Amino acid sequence: MDKLDRTDRKILQLLQQDCRITTKELAEKLHLSNTPVYERVKKLERSGIIKGYVARLDPDKIDRSMMVFISILLTKHTRDVVDKFEAEVLALPEVMEFYYTSGNYDALLKLMVNDMKAFQFFIQEKLSKFEHISRFNSTFVISSADKLGYDL
Repeated sequence: MDKLDRTDRKILQLLQQDCRITTKELAEKLHLSNTPVYERVKKLERSGIIKGYVARLDPDKIDRSMMVFISILLTKHTRDVVDKFEAEVLALPEVMEFYYTSGNYDALLKLMVNDMKAFQFFIQEKLSKFEHISRFNSTFVISSADKLGYDL
């Protein structure tokens, strides 16, 4: 897709604030008619700039209030080992994000669990089953703040 113009950027900002906004509401905020706004949104979707739409859930209300980052050192770094490890850990419901990293550790997992007992179960019954983990380090989040979307 070509460079984003001011209208595309405004559409993206508005959709990041509320992805359920209607085309009509977008058009009103942009002072345009519905059809060009609809076509622009579809173009942004087709180009992959808009990857999808999701509902943000409150982790406290779904028993996932404890966030833990786990840094992992792997024994092997071949593409097949890393790809297999990534796919298998992302299949675990507690793992929300996976990052292949450089530095002291090879991978970083963002984990969401209910409490320490659930974390212990995850470590003992799930993470310990992976054969290529040499060492890991857990970092427990005391509080967090996040930023919705990208500044455009």
